[in-house]
Amino acid sequence: MAEDSIHRRHFVLLFLLSLFTLSTYPAMARHLPPGSTPSPATAILDVSATRAQALQALSFAPSSHQPTSHLLPHSHSSTAAAISLAIHSRDFLPSSAAHRHPDYKALTLARLRRDAARVRSIAARAALAVGGVAASDMKPVAEDKVAPIAAADSIEGPIVSGTSVGSGEYFSRVGVGSPARPFYMVLDTGSDVNWLQCLPCADCYQQTGPVFDPSASSSYAPLSCDSSQCRSLDASACRNSSSTEAAFASDGGEASCLYQVSYGDGSFTVGDFATETLTFGLSDPVSGVAIGCGHDNEGLFVGAAGLLALGAGPLSFPSQISARSFSYCLVDRDSSSSSTLLISAGAAQFGEASAVTAPLLRNRRLETFHYVGLTGISVGGQMLSIPPSAFAMDESGAGGVIVDSGTAVTRLQGPTYTALRDAFRAGTASLPSPSAWLLFDTCYDLSSLTSVEVPTVGFHFPGGKELRLPAKNYLVPVDDAGTYCLAFAPTAASLSIIGNVQQQGIRVSFDLDNAVVGFSPNEC
Repeated sequence: MAEDSIHRRHFVLLFLLSLFTLSTYPAMARHLPPGSTPSPATAILDVSATRAQALQALSFAPSSHQPTSHLLPHSHSSTAAAISLAIHSRDFLPSSAAHRHPDYKALTLARLRRDAARVRSIAARAALAVGGVAASDMKPVAEDKVAPIAAADSIEGPIVSGTSVGSGEYFSRVGVGSPARPFYMVLDTGSDVNWLQCLPCADCYQQTGPVFDPSASSSYAPLSCDSSQCRSLDASACRNSSSTEAAFASDGGEASCLYQVSYGDGSFTVGDFATETLTFGLSDPVSGVAIGCGHDNEGLFVGAAGLLALGAGPLSFPSQISARSFSYCLVDRDSSSSSTLLISAGAAQFGEASAVTAPLLRNRRLETFHYVGLTGISVGGQMLSIPPSAFAMDESGAGGVIVDSGTAVTRLQGPTYTALRDAFRAGTASLPSPSAWLLFDTCYDLSSLTSVEVPTVGFHFPGGKELRLPAKNYLVPVDDAGTYCLAFAPTAASLSIIGNVQQQGIRVSFDLDNAVVGFSPNEC
């Protein structure tokens, strides 16, 4: 009996010790050699690799003979059912060399200034839109079925980051007009109106390559004020005379449509609203696309020729061609490599079994944005105590969570951010922590480390699904000295935003038919 009692006491002690170890393990940030395996509650940040990659954005020098006027770049392989474009990071466009930053701290400061302007713009739009809407006015995207793509079965192309060339973080090269001429355009899931700078310029900012000349395109056609596209504009006007007699005559003498798009950062574009033919890589040209021809363009858009809108409104490019799905993968902002944007007439393909799916929602008061049904956040494998209402959209259209390609740092409601930050700090108590760094209040001095084990961060969706983020998607370098910060921030806006830092290296797919958004890690 005594022996049994001793065994029981030993068992109880071992059990209690195991509970203590499990409960405290996430709070232990460890300095690990490369190749070490983390625990399920932790992830390894390769400090050496991320610091080395950060230097690419500072040292990138495009070839002096890099083409700017030839036909379009070779796209990734596409089928008759898809249009593909290459996506590039903003700091690796040809114009980036002319806007070189002296060090990585200066580059980060420029990015954060753009990001703050972006968030102000989204917050202002949300504030204006919400209020007085019934619950019946909010419904999943699936209730609005779309017709098959008429002009082209699908479109695919490369994506580039747009941080150093104005407002916009990722870019693709798009052919505009007949014959097609290539232009770098911002890819923006938070915009609905496509536009580019046009001659004659009342005020045009500096861009990569020549400004588009509509008189040199046989497919350019001004839209009349009574056209459905003009009526779909939030801000439009009419005029009874055109800047060119020929353009007015080709419009049958009808009043021509003018557009204006303003952004919360003070940027704006004003000009003629027209239809034009767009070409994407090796895909067939897409004709009759409504696009703004901007003669007066001011603000942060330095470098890009214009913007390709990927929002959910009726004038965005996917909406105009009745795409059934589209997807993109955003490369690391400090990487010179590219990935692809794919717009398809077919259903979304979510890749490997590791893909995480979630509800894709629509806000009738703010139809531009792509809302996702987020239910929770975990740190170190433990769910945070956050009420579901923190992520929900209410009957007025306020709240909710959007997935945005133009916002860099994920913004969360104040209490939600505080819960995440405090849990992360508890799991990194052993790391040297310098003072706050501008937007970021949780930073670490990792200058003496080659790698470090930190708590995992995961987004949770209905059905118990979790998107566990790579460590480099939430702990990012901010200077040349080895300072890293937690890339989340609080917001006073009514909605939360999943930014592009958290999306890097993950294919984000929007199934517009079935109201599903998919996140597929390592599917770029």
